[in-house]
Amino acid sequence: MSTQRPYDYVDNPEALRRLCERLAGVDWLALDTEFQRDKTFFSRLCLIQVAAADVVACVDPLALEDLDCLLAIVFDPAVTKVMHAAVQDLEIFYYLRGEVPKTIFDTQVAAPLLGFPEQTGYAALVSSMLGVKLSKAHTRADWTRRPLSPGQMSYAADDVRYLAQLYPRLRGTLADKRRLSWLEEDFAALSDPRRYEADPAQAWRRVRGVERLAGERLSVLQALAAWRERTARRTNRPRNWLIRDDCLLDVARLLPETKQQLGEVRGLSDRFLARHGESVLETIDQARRTPPEGQPPSPRRSVRLNPGQSALVDALVTLVSMRGATTCLNPGVIAGRKELEQLVAGDRELPVLHGWRLDMVGRDLLALLRGELALVVENGALNAVVRQP
Repeated sequence: MSTQRPYDYVDNPEALRRLCERLAGVDWLALDTEFQRDKTFFSRLCLIQVAAADVVACVDPLALEDLDCLLAIVFDPAVTKVMHAAVQDLEIFYYLRGEVPKTIFDTQVAAPLLGFPEQTGYAALVSSMLGVKLSKAHTRADWTRRPLSPGQMSYAADDVRYLAQLYPRLRGTLADKRRLSWLEEDFAALSDPRRYEADPAQAWRRVRGVERLAGERLSVLQALAAWRERTARRTNRPRNWLIRDDCLLDVARLLPETKQQLGEVRGLSDRFLARHGESVLETIDQARRTPPEGQPPSPRRSVRLNPGQSALVDALVTLVSMRGATTCLNPGVIAGRKELEQLVAGDRELPVLHGWRLDMVGRDLLALLRGELALVVENGALNAVVRQP
């Protein structure tokens, strides 16, 4: 367990001004947040933690009306924001300002390029690289309550304290191995606002079971999912508090025309019917007269390969394993067998054909499939060589 160390608790304008003065001109900033979302559509920002070379601070947005000086630093593209598993935190900043901070370094994305498994947790990374065991006692804490306990504050501060120590080590090692450029595409994607925009017209694509609908029932499901998205946003309530996915599907299947028929759908309360029944029925009526917009994607099934194709997959797995050995990377981080099966089956929209994976092995995998590359034994070792025409 980490020992408690100094940090600043910033809960008034003067303390925030002093913090921003200390952070002025930094090249990078370790950044994390604590938030609550179990009872709302939008995450409620409860704490912002920041750290630099000689600063560790927890900023309380529930006590401060104006965060502009801190947000100016967070949104400054000249400042690298060091985060771990950044997507949810970046979504919060997107809704604060309508834009996404740029110049992100995500330690969870970077760690696999140094031999760590994909999706490595922050505590595991800190333990492995810094030899510090972090407490998990406040993982499920209620961050909306005040005052925060000393244990909560120490837990929150540690989320950036050690992030600030990890960053120079990770970046330095990646630079020594000439792998920083491998991360550029992945890091740029984190700042793409399209990743955080929830278009109500596309909400139906996230409904589990939508692939079982077609025709007017699909049109109704699409319209109802958009209605739920807009209503949940307007009332700031979780989507499934309004109406669950399985209820949406049942309504779309049954196509009720009256409140009585709508009330026969299991899981819809009298309160829901009273508040939203007329709106739902009107949405259904309009949607039945409109063709569906797009079709649900077919679920990706397991690829069935013939014996010859399976042998090709074995060869691709071997090539990936060879590259993993030469780069000290787990082959599963580069490409797993199922992905290589998809490649043999003709799929080209795969991670191994993008970014650093494409440079490392993706082009050679395609060359091997085209017969332009061969696996041969030379001096007792297996090598990949270009075939002569």
